[in-house]
Amino acid sequence: MMKNSFVIGGLALLLGCAGVANDTASEGAKGLEWLSATWINDHDGQWSEERWSNAKGKMMIGTGRSGSGDELQSFEYLRIVTEDDGSLTYVAAPGGGDATEFALAEAAANSAIFENAEHDFPQRISYRREGDTLFVEISAIDGSNAIAWEMQKAD
Repeated sequence: MMKNSFVIGGLALLLGCAGVANDTASEGAKGLEWLSATWINDHDGQWSEERWSNAKGKMMIGTGRSGSGDELQSFEYLRIVTEDDGSLTYVAAPGGGDATEFALAEAAANSAIFENAEHDFPQRISYRREGDTLFVEISAIDGSNAIAWEMQKAD
């Protein structure tokens, strides 16, 4: 089922950085511009990629896709939106279908965790950047059933 097959997702880190999270939230989507790039994982013919725009108009726009060889297996449209109250929402529409929203739960200088406990799977989507490497993980809200990717920034 496409709803359960997100291309990319989250990170199960516990970030005790509430001060940084508040700074990120006060900046809106601009606080997550460290994510702006094209990110690629290609291993044994299986590939995934995610592209994120810079923050403009209170929004970052992303796309994701994955496949094997020349065959596309899944794709999704993504957004990170600064809401009117200043909070951030990650919006994913796998296969171009219905969108699911995930609220920013935690953030630090180069990481963010979005959660939606009411969604079937994933319930947590997390990103962490270290230099030109992006660590991505999706999981249940408690961190179980995690699926992780290590992606490299494209030139």
